[in-house]
Amino acid sequence: MKKRRYKVIRFILLSIFLLIAVFPLYWIVLTSFKPTNEVYSFPIRYWTSHPTLYGYKKLFEFVNFGRYFINSSIVSLTASLFSTTFAMLAGYVLSRSNFKGKTFSILFLFFAQMLPSYLIMVPQYEMFSKLKLINHLISIMIIYTGLGASFSTIMARAFFVRIPKDMEEAALIDGCTRLLALFKVVIPLMLPGLAAILSFSFVNNWNELFTAVLFLNTSNKYTVPVGLYSIISKAGVQWNILAAGIVIALAPTIAVFSVAQKYIIAGLTQGSIKG
Repeated sequence: MKKRRYKVIRFILLSIFLLIAVFPLYWIVLTSFKPTNEVYSFPIRYWTSHPTLYGYKKLFEFVNFGRYFINSSIVSLTASLFSTTFAMLAGYVLSRSNFKGKTFSILFLFFAQMLPSYLIMVPQYEMFSKLKLINHLISIMIIYTGLGASFSTIMARAFFVRIPKDMEEAALIDGCTRLLALFKVVIPLMLPGLAAILSFSFVNNWNELFTAVLFLNTSNKYTVPVGLYSIISKAGVQWNILAAGIVIALAPTIAVFSVAQKYIIAGLTQGSIKG
């Protein structure tokens, strides 16, 4: 009886938590399909009797949201691929080599990860200003690559440590170079881990706002977060238009985790069970 009561209480608490977690997403999607008069109607309506695509239509008419989406895709994919590649190589070295300063290097990566990014924004801005890269997408690509590399390297090292050295050493005995053994033997075993690293890096880059606001000045260079931020001032907070933009902005993130879900889970649990 006590066990059954515990299950009922747990179910109720989990249901409440699920409702709290899902309701904001539901409200954003609902608002994106509401006509303007229903958005500001009182009492509040938790469903719309006249769903419309007005918010999505105005989103692409009012601002160049398609351009923002392309810019975010280019920046996020490029920075994620570079940071994942650097992390893969650095993580391999940190997991397989013993050298003076190795412990310091790992601690430095942890420290760099904990350091708030806005503390280095002013020096970054001065540096890129001298290089005449302000208001260029390449500037935030470089910054995102650097910011994501530390966390990605920490993750990559953890995955490499869990991979046994036996197969790699057998490849070296057979005549493979260290680099060939990495790409022919180790990397195939690391694919779930690399998918996890790439996914987290992409989502972080896609959602980043502060650096993009500082470095991008013209609307044709805006990324999606900056574009959404600009809608607030331009539209006077037209919530159905803003909600439509948020729904579209969430789509790539949801798609990435939906497609890479099994690889992310496999990567995060890689090596926990040894055969």
